[in-house]
Amino acid sequence: MALIRITPRVALPDSEISWEALRAQGAGGQNVNKVSSAIHLRFDIKASSLPETWKVRLCERRDHRISREGVLIIKAQRHRSQEQNREDALARLVELLQTASVVPKVRKATRPTRGAQERRLAGKARHASLKRLRGDRPDTSD
Repeated sequence: MALIRITPRVALPDSEISWEALRAQGAGGQNVNKVSSAIHLRFDIKASSLPETWKVRLCERRDHRISREGVLIIKAQRHRSQEQNREDALARLVELLQTASVVPKVRKATRPTRGAQERRLAGKARHASLKRLRGDRPDTSD
């Protein structure tokens, strides 16, 4: 059983990933119709050995590749060879899991300073007076 290193502390057993080879879509001549070079990587987030916080962060993402059941599906078909597509899909999985390892910063509510509020209101007053002056043009038609 090989381990896929995500971070220095977290590794994933390759038995938690399932692979499916299928024919790639799009142009490619006659070869595309007979060779299964595209790869579907399936990874069940909820049943994996990842830390619980990572699972929650991954499942809360608004990513079209993650199903309601918590299964991540990555389709790789950039390359002509199945092995290169397999490596590409694995690299994309590791990249996605690494983003889940980052704890998001908690936003602290802030209020604008009094000086910033005064500057904003002065700018609004200046703009309003400029518009008011545009409407008060004297009638020059004789």
